[in-house]
Amino acid sequence: MRKTAVLILTVVLFSSCEMNKTKVPTSSKSPISTPTIDTIPKVTGIGGVFFKAKNPKEVKYWYGTNLGIVIGPYGSPFEFRNANRPEEINYLNWDPFPDTTSYFDLSEKEFMINYRVQNIEGLVKKLKQNGVTILDEIAVYEYGKFVHIMDLEGNKIELWEPIDSFLTKMGGPTTK
Repeated sequence: MRKTAVLILTVVLFSSCEMNKTKVPTSSKSPISTPTIDTIPKVTGIGGVFFKAKNPKEVKYWYGTNLGIVIGPYGSPFEFRNANRPEEINYLNWDPFPDTTSYFDLSEKEFMINYRVQNIEGLVKKLKQNGVTILDEIAVYEYGKFVHIMDLEGNKIELWEPIDSFLTKMGGPTTK
């Protein structure tokens, strides 16, 4: 009787697990489950933190010496793994800018946050529909697409749809 109960419980558990799987066929012959590709226009993380400094070189040196941040010509690339694809390396860039920079212009703040996004074209379309101020056209580089917007309090924001594989191929030291 006990063996029968264990067998029934095993079948029930296995069946419930099978019912919760979403199978997306990769071909007509193969019902193998594949991950869903999310293309919803949205922010997926922080891509960079930028701030003004009177002497960016000294500030970079201070952070490197005292906090162990790896420093390069463009600040420090922080390396992390993609939560949905752990084999993929992603990056966040930290960089002090000269206090005379015009890169933050239109914002009165001493900093700018860069957000990682997916489907930047769709996001810009959505932002325009919502009346958000778009400051420039989408710029395309080997390492991703960028556009700048203003939030409701006049903070300039940089949106970046990254091509992390390009940055990985470039190599070099990163903060981990």
